Amino acid sequence: MIKLLKYMKGYGRDCALGPLFKLLEAVFELLIPLVVARIVDVGVATGDRGFIVRMCLLMVLLGLVGLVCAITAQYFAARTAVGFAARVRHAVMAHILSLGYTEQDALGGATLVTRMTSDINQVQNGVNLTLRLLLRSPFVVFGAMIMAFTIDFQAALVFVVLIGALCLVVFGIMLITMPMYRRVQAGLDGITAATRENLAGVRVLRAFCKEDDQIRTFAQRTEVLKERQLLAGRVSGLMNPLTFAILNLAVAALIQVGALRVEAGVLTQGLVVALYNYMSQILVELVKMANLIINMTKAAACGNRVQALLEVQALQTDGPDTQRPLGGVEFRNVTASYAGAAAPALEGISFLAQPGQTIGVIGGTGSGKTTLVNLIPRFYDASSGQVLLDGRPVDSLNRQALRQGIGMVPQRSELFQGTIRENLLWGDGSATDEELWQALETAQAGEVVRDKGGLDSPVSQGGANFSGGQRQRLTIARALVRKPRILILDDSASALDYATDAGLRGAIQNLPEKPTVFVVSQRAASVRYADQILVLDEGKLVGQGSHGQLLASCPVYREIYYSQFPREEAAHE
Repeated sequence: MIKLLKYMKGYGRDCALGPLFKLLEAVFELLIPLVVARIVDVGVATGDRGFIVRMCLLMVLLGLVGLVCAITAQYFAARTAVGFAARVRHAVMAHILSLGYTEQDALGGATLVTRMTSDINQVQNGVNLTLRLLLRSPFVVFGAMIMAFTIDFQAALVFVVLIGALCLVVFGIMLITMPMYRRVQAGLDGITAATRENLAGVRVLRAFCKEDDQIRTFAQRTEVLKERQLLAGRVSGLMNPLTFAILNLAVAALIQVGALRVEAGVLTQGLVVALYNYMSQILVELVKMANLIINMTKAAACGNRVQALLEVQALQTDGPDTQRPLGGVEFRNVTASYAGAAAPALEGISFLAQPGQTIGVIGGTGSGKTTLVNLIPRFYDASSGQVLLDGRPVDSLNRQALRQGIGMVPQRSELFQGTIRENLLWGDGSATDEELWQALETAQAGEVVRDKGGLDSPVSQGGANFSGGQRQRLTIARALVRKPRILILDDSASALDYATDAGLRGAIQNLPEKPTVFVVSQRAASVRYADQILVLDEGKLVGQGSHGQLLASCPVYREIYYSQFPREEAAHE
């Protein structure tokens, strides 16, 4: 948490002015009981209404000045806290985007979302409360006690006992509830993860009629969180009755001592009222201090979680070579494993793709097709062996230059809220409208965009206002806008009909820049015309060659092909 304080740089003046104005407010608050004492001892005792009015106006003035100080302090504290939180959010977001897929997989999406939102919000609240109350509450407590001693030493001894008893109750309850609130936060993380998972997979839930099951599961998790919160709330709820019981006992003791002192002529009735007011101020400030410490503890715990995320080191490092790839791809005995996996996802893969060739990658589910193409833009690194682009090891290349030369269309078609134009310009921010339309026509999406109203047509979050096939064509167009030398289509035509798929493949073949194309698919029709087909099975390369060669020599390819095309139909081709 302490390391996060560097993001408060530039807010030094605000950090000083916020507590300063809070202390000024506390000073005016400590003067109020003395004014009340004067009203009782002078105004009420002599029946001087003019004096009472003047003193009341003085109290109003002190209250207004205190209010102005409180608002000013809140302004500086809020400005510091919000600015600090904004900087931390930016740093966390930038750090997350700098991490590789391996680190993000290990952390998990739910944890990243929670730390970006709930944890940083808690840190922001902690900073705000700290600047406002960390100095003010102790100042008022000890200031009230000192003021009591200046009024009467014997009566002030009641304050010493009161403060000790209140500290025992307040901080005892705080120490008991702190671990309870940590468990509440952990339960909140679980609910956040479940919510995110259900919202992301809502279509799957409906397809398998699992809504009721997930509702029950969510209700169970919510019930656990509720019980934790209720338990923490019950313990915290003891604070008010216990503190007020102690306060009332102290008030009774103070009145008894004060009455004896008044009878002895040492104190006046107004001073006894002032002592009572100081006692009430001490109670309020101790409760505030307890809440402050609880919030500071929560903020520290959340800040440590955020700091732990910022300290996660990216395993990948940039190479010095900034030249964009030209299209040659070679795998030399490549093995790739995911963190914590029992077996490699790919093992002993070797092949060579010449610039301008079309490489088909086919295999069953879980055979390692996506893993293979993810090694080319270095989303993951090989565990052993080498991936080379144009004869250069991929880890010797600058990642930004590497990926600028690659057009990647992932399995899941992701569009971002905005317009079609804004989504396409992700490929190349300087592309002209003509280049955008060329990419759309190549991706078989030109008619889709014209029907929607043109390039400035809106795109809702996640592209929800487009069908699956339309989203796929738009994401392919976005990759083509870059005019990549390596184009990776990772099962990105699965929602297209065969005619559109064939038109897409033909248009890509006629691109003037002649990219090296990797087509990942479970459709034999999508890869059969490739210059080279790679057949994967359980992470191993079990076949490599043309369509005709593989039909003759690769049982796995034959099984896939004949499961999609009857033998009689295939024989007439």
